Amino acid sequence: MPEAATAPDLARATIGDSEFDRDTALTRRAPGVHDIELSAGWTIINAVNGGYLLAVLGRALADTLPHADPFTVSAHYLTASQPGPAVVRSEVVRTGRTLSTGQASLFQYDDEGREVERIRVLASYGDLDALPDDVRTTATPPVIPPMDQCFGPQDAPAPVSGSSAIADRLMLKLDPATLGWAVGAPSGKGEMRAWFGLADGRDADPLSLLLAVDALPPTAFEIGLKGWVPTVELTVHVRCRPAPGPLRVSITTRNLAGGFLEEDAEVWDSEDRLVAQSRQLARVRLG
Repeated sequence: MPEAATAPDLARATIGDSEFDRDTALTRRAPGVHDIELSAGWTIINAVNGGYLLAVLGRALADTLPHADPFTVSAHYLTASQPGPAVVRSEVVRTGRTLSTGQASLFQYDDEGREVERIRVLASYGDLDALPDDVRTTATPPVIPPMDQCFGPQDAPAPVSGSSAIADRLMLKLDPATLGWAVGAPSGKGEMRAWFGLADGRDADPLSLLLAVDALPPTAFEIGLKGWVPTVELTVHVRCRPAPGPLRVSITTRNLAGGFLEEDAEVWDSEDRLVAQSRQLARVRLG
């Protein structure tokens, strides 16, 4: 088991009774139609975080499909979401004994009251507890210093420009080796590593893993770029149900070209298991 060292002494919320659960809760209007008020608490630089949005749609699909656990979720982000009312429309594409597949879209409203699609998802769900225990892998957990040797948003000399409300809802401790950008000396390597959890102490579950893969600062910062890095497409694979305790998240970028970069993320739990993986394509502002 990794050494988390001095993890913050948090008031422990529970799965189903935490801020994350309340802010991703939907009201079922009809089969396949859910209403939600997107919370301003999950914004960064005035945009709603893509991982939070993915968890919202993931919860809607869990209510629509016969299986409860996301196995693979692929999302295309079409327009930027804003805090406020939204509707999620989902439907069953196929059902089987071990997997079911569905699609969902989140809509908000323009000034004339017309629906505008923000994000579209295709996903397959199953039962993580029914998976076999056989694991054969060459993957290894990221090496991150103990928490008391890592740094969070509260340690920054100045607040991030624009809204960074999401930082108040996360327990995020970044590896100093990936923090050169914060002191004006980016390493040039597309790497970001951190201890991750929810600030109220709620343990991770499959839905919160959809948030975890997209909650760290962009690797573009450590390449020497600044500003918003909007996600174009994000695919997440949930591999097993995470054990209680803090997660470790590692994100790497190998190729920035034409104003786009990819980010590959791995999420490891307190029992050294790879619990989630993702890849996203994001747009960067050059010059």
